[in-house]
Amino acid sequence: MLNGPIPPQVDPRKLADRGTTLEGDLQQASLPRLSAQLADNAGTVHVKLMFDRNERRAAFIRSEFSAEVKMICQRCLEIAALPIHGECIYAVVKEGASDQSVPKGHDALEVGEEPLDLLTLVEDELLLALPIVPVHEDCQPPAGLDEPEPSEDEVSRSNPFSVLAQLKRDPNV
Repeated sequence: MLNGPIPPQVDPRKLADRGTTLEGDLQQASLPRLSAQLADNAGTVHVKLMFDRNERRAAFIRSEFSAEVKMICQRCLEIAALPIHGECIYAVVKEGASDQSVPKGHDALEVGEEPLDLLTLVEDELLLALPIVPVHEDCQPPAGLDEPEPSEDEVSRSNPFSVLAQLKRDPNV
C-alpha cells in the first residue's frame, strides 16, 4: 500500500498486476469542477484506490472516498458542512470493447494506451455523490417563509371546472 499523494496519472493494468493500493488525501481546491459546486473548497478528500485482478485475470479498481464538503443549504441559505462518502468498482476494459464482459456490479472504465487520469476519475465520483439539494439535517426554514400571504389586489377566481361538477350531479343531463 502506498500512502501519500495520489499520482495524477497511472497505468491501471500495471498496478493491477502488482495488486497496488493507493491511499492519500486530495485538496478540494485541486479539483476545479468540484470546487465550483462548493461554498468553500478548503477541505480535503480522503481517497483509497485498490487495483487488482479477478479470477478471470481482468483488471479492476475498487475506489473509496470520503470528504466533508461545504455547500449552501437550500432551506436557510447558510453554509452546511455535509459528509459525503462513496464506493465504486470499475472493470478496466479496452477502448471500444463491449460492455458484455463487465461483471455484474462493476462500472466499465474504458482505458486506452494513454495513462488513466486518476484525479478526473475521483472528481467524477465526488460530483455524483454530492446531494442534489443540500440541506442541514435539522434545518428549519427561516420564519416568515411558510406560506405567502394573499395580496389585497388578487382577485379570487372561481374554478372553471365547477360547472362540470354541477353537470355531473344533475341526473337529467
